[in-house]
Amino acid sequence: MTGQARPAGPQLPPVERLRPGLWSIPIPLPTAGLSHVFMYLFETDRGAYVIDPGWDTDTGYAAVEAGLAVAGYALTDVRGIMPTHMHPDHYGLAGRLREVSGAWIALHPADAALLRLDPMDPAELIDKANAPLRRAGAPREVLRDVTPAHLPPGPLPAMARPDILLNDGDRPDVPGWDLRAVWTPGHSPGHLCFWEPVNRLLLSGDHILPRITPNIPFGTGAADDLLGDDPLGDYLRSLDKVDELPAEATLPAHEYRFDGLSERVKQLHDHHEQRFGEVLAALAAGPATGWDVASQMEWSRPWAEIEGFVKRSAVAEALAHLRALERRGLVRERPGEPPAWERIPA
Repeated sequence: MTGQARPAGPQLPPVERLRPGLWSIPIPLPTAGLSHVFMYLFETDRGAYVIDPGWDTDTGYAAVEAGLAVAGYALTDVRGIMPTHMHPDHYGLAGRLREVSGAWIALHPADAALLRLDPMDPAELIDKANAPLRRAGAPREVLRDVTPAHLPPGPLPAMARPDILLNDGDRPDVPGWDLRAVWTPGHSPGHLCFWEPVNRLLLSGDHILPRITPNIPFGTGAADDLLGDDPLGDYLRSLDKVDELPAEATLPAHEYRFDGLSERVKQLHDHHEQRFGEVLAALAAGPATGWDVASQMEWSRPWAEIEGFVKRSAVAEALAHLRALERRGLVRERPGEPPAWERIPA
């Protein structure tokens, strides 16, 4: 390993050879916030196999082509594509890359069930994004704040259907490598990490990042059955699952690679336990909507200054914590428009 590559500001980190036959290639993202996703490339005697090729933009496509060239490959040399999950910053370019190379695409069945196979208009995406806000009782003016201006221009492209469904413990056919898929639901219902035992590397996707915590979606209406009824509980159990792996280094999809997997797992557990405490404190005075609970939790900025999709994510996180506490028998949801939550007396 060549050290921890921490990008300064918006500058992308370099293409790097991390181990013999293993490369990291940063692919720029078109959205505010995270500047890039890491595509990981495995060299084999049959060609290149990649994890997380990035968002479907011309800039991203050019970065994939340039990064492959640094490792000695062309786009047509790609033989397998393994997105960790179906979010567009990881899965978006999979179809385009398959078209030029003939490579197979592998994905977990739970995420394959969520794929959109036709383009989505920004207005439709906004409506879906507002679902957790409506469910939580957000004021009308807040719903108007989440607009297409927060999205990349134009409709979101259709997502390619995978050729292979990877389940927990499956070993994708990557010649010369003993990769194992590790199902880690939470950030998405079919999120996969990949374990490489020879070098003791965990390719963690968005499941474990070195600095930030992944958003756990909840409250999106019709998609709830696919997302699962306790995504945060799934996520916390998935943390324990990967903590059992004797990883020497973790290679995430964003930010920078890091050592100390168990320490990071503990930090994430502690973070969510603190969040549980904030939620219970918000309900101490009596029943409250998800919106009211979220507004009383601690965020990186004052609640009044949080806008757009960031506020939507905050509300979804509050709802996910409420549902997990419900599963623990500590709170319950009271039906209504919107529903309210209350603590269950000890």
